[in-house]
Amino acid sequence: MNHKKTFWTLTILVIACAFISGCGRTAEPITETGFYLDTVVQITLYDTEGDGSCTGNIKECFALINYYEHLFSTTIEGSDIWNINHGDGNPVTVADDTISLLQTALYYSELSGGQVDITVLPLSELWDFGSEGNAHRPDDADVKESVSHIDYHTVHIEGNTVTLSDPEASIDLGFIAKGYIADRLKEYLLDQGVDSACISLGGNLITIGSKPDGQPYRIGIQKPFANEGETITVINVSDASVVSSGIYERYFYEDDVLYHHLLDTATGYPEDNNIAGVTIMAPSSVDADALSTTCYFLGIDDGMKLIESLDNTEALFITTNGELLTSDGFPLP
Repeated sequence: MNHKKTFWTLTILVIACAFISGCGRTAEPITETGFYLDTVVQITLYDTEGDGSCTGNIKECFALINYYEHLFSTTIEGSDIWNINHGDGNPVTVADDTISLLQTALYYSELSGGQVDITVLPLSELWDFGSEGNAHRPDDADVKESVSHIDYHTVHIEGNTVTLSDPEASIDLGFIAKGYIADRLKEYLLDQGVDSACISLGGNLITIGSKPDGQPYRIGIQKPFANEGETITVINVSDASVVSSGIYERYFYEDDVLYHHLLDTATGYPEDNNIAGVTIMAPSSVDADALSTTCYFLGIDDGMKLIESLDNTEALFITTNGELLTSDGFPLP
């Protein structure tokens, strides 16, 4: 029997800070949400000064998100990444932020040995996980063709110009862009004097300081394949980023086989390594974002070895049978 069912879930981390009203210092939480970057964005700031400035700060945050989305999107015509992907192999001049993000993305492509590769777009478009109801198992010949154009070495940067030496290659920064944007939002808010905030970009969460009463934020980690908001554990977080990636984020069943969006760049098919999800806690959101995907593909042993080699960086691996495996300093209760 051909049974095909598609599910879309967001890796939502439960943001306790959004629901706090009583604080040690006079502070009212101001929360606004929007839909950017193909996900729900929620920003919560505490008006510790009582002057209402947080409302303007939140609006500026959304303006910044919109700006970066129009640089990094693969689908917005005229974005830097869209222009590179449609440049027919010609040099394309892009913004400083785009160069910075591309360089970081290439670093993680190299670190993972190409298991995470920024030129994966031809393959991910073939599977079409981004469109509800259209995701399907593609033909083997099409998969083989798309894989032949995945190679981060074809991305060449000189100054502010980017060239794809394979005109059929295409860049996708989905595994790292939200982390970069979260870091830029934190920088802006710190410059504005904000000392207590939570920012959630789907599965990417970053906190500024702690709650106004000095207590850490309590962050719930989504239980794989459970109802949205059902947590597998809760951790305390202060002034850090927490990012989760997993096979439960975008997936579908076809002929009773589960296909998920974390695609092996060598075979073109979903990676099968008995990991349901990876959560990274780190000072930088761009690193946490990239590491959550990188560690998934490296697997538990190599991924844990990488995490233990990094300062102030911790990991939680959730196996497909629900087992929780953590680095030495991950703050499980």
